[in-house]
Amino acid sequence: MKIRELVGDLSCHFNTLEGKKICADNEVQALLDREIGEITNDSRKVMPGSLFFCIIGANSDGHDYAAMAIEKGASALVVQKEIDLSAAQQEGAEEPAVIRVEDSRLAMAVFSAAFYGNPAREMKIIGVTGTKGKTTTTYMVRSILEAAGIRTGLVGTIETLYEGPEGEVRIPSANTTPESIVLQRRFREMADGGVQAVVMEVSSQALMLHRTAGFIFDLGIFTNLSPDHIGPNEHTDFEDYLHCKSLLFRQCRTGIFNGDDPYCARILEGHTCAVETFGLGQGNDLRAENIELIHTPGELGIAFDTKGVLSLHAHVPAPGSFSVYNALCAIAVCRHFDVSEDNICRSLRKIHVRGRIEMVRVSDEFTLMIDYAHNAMALESLLKTLREYDPGRLVCVFGCGGNRARSRRFEMGEVSGRLADFTIITSDNPRFEEPMDIIADIVTGIEPTGGKYIKIPDRKEAIRYAIENGQPHDIIVLAGKGHEDYQEIKGEKYPMDERVLIREILEESGKQKT
Repeated sequence: MKIRELVGDLSCHFNTLEGKKICADNEVQALLDREIGEITNDSRKVMPGSLFFCIIGANSDGHDYAAMAIEKGASALVVQKEIDLSAAQQEGAEEPAVIRVEDSRLAMAVFSAAFYGNPAREMKIIGVTGTKGKTTTTYMVRSILEAAGIRTGLVGTIETLYEGPEGEVRIPSANTTPESIVLQRRFREMADGGVQAVVMEVSSQALMLHRTAGFIFDLGIFTNLSPDHIGPNEHTDFEDYLHCKSLLFRQCRTGIFNGDDPYCARILEGHTCAVETFGLGQGNDLRAENIELIHTPGELGIAFDTKGVLSLHAHVPAPGSFSVYNALCAIAVCRHFDVSEDNICRSLRKIHVRGRIEMVRVSDEFTLMIDYAHNAMALESLLKTLREYDPGRLVCVFGCGGNRARSRRFEMGEVSGRLADFTIITSDNPRFEEPMDIIADIVTGIEPTGGKYIKIPDRKEAIRYAIENGQPHDIIVLAGKGHEDYQEIKGEKYPMDERVLIREILEESGKQKT
């Protein structure tokens, strides 16, 4: 692909080429006609004929690697500040094209879309943003659309998932929303494989860093908002976090909003999309009524009726009001694809999301589940929801990650001590810290509550203790790991999947469920 084809869509964001205005003279025209064989922002992956994006990151500056990229044969660089390449330019070698832009991250997103042939234009793209519920909602939407015969890709915290020409493709995720080059490459693979729609999680970081620039979402979704991701390498404060979330609704055709969320009006500020709402309140376009809790052996669920733009009866095998909101959101999305009510209801009844209130059947007498709740806010929401099901005991098994804010340990300990009947404190991802030091901090949070607890550092043994000591009508939640299938210790990731641990424990005890 020629450079001019890449820069064509950058419009006002594109500034100069080697300090000269585009189309200024024949020299610039020659550079614009240069062929680019690959694009990358990783200097280690530069090959002859590559275009290298110099990205200013949290820990390093890609401009510092520009000379290395030239030495490895890069044909072009995208920069947002002056660089000196005189030392790197080899005698007799072709002069690289240096494209100066205001924001190299934004340029990377737009160039990536163009390089891969703007694949988002060939599919319907659904973007889901919010503090909680993104993962579950995306899986619900995909399940419903797939059941209706609409081939649907998914991009999110757990994985990128789609059906390709040679079968199902699952790629574990490094980020909730991939970097723009990766995202556009995945879009291209999906479009070429016959995918018709893509539902994806859109993080505030992704919006802030322009990972989703370069295309328009057909539907943008707002689930809810609460303080999160505020820190030195994320958002400066809650206002910045809120603002970044709102950017999705200046980049989509139709926005579907949780009308009950207290921040909905703020998220709507500056929107350029058509607006629809869902929720429990009477003013919403789609709303839930007649909510009923369902508790059967091995399942905590919820049922409700929808009113407004669509009327149906839904049953979801996941507990709590947040499951109602997630399901309502999925219904509101799938309504735009003319999916039948029967398909919607049957798909919701079978929904299963790895690590998100994931029920694991181990006994008919008590309920065991796995959930990703790994901070105090998420844990409190989960435990309060489970308390609504009137358990014999509410048992919480959790730990906290090392090399993260110590305050999280005190806070999660306080929440579990206050809301659970019994806490089993164990190890999560200790990273470079000692597990017992982390556990001691959790205990510091629990003790003022008077909550009962036990310390079992080995996570498998902690789970074994919970299962072997389960009592009739208990609800046991394994919190913090969710979909993760590893434990990080001293810089190494060791295989550890709670589903596997549970299976091993049952096999070892001779109580494996069939």
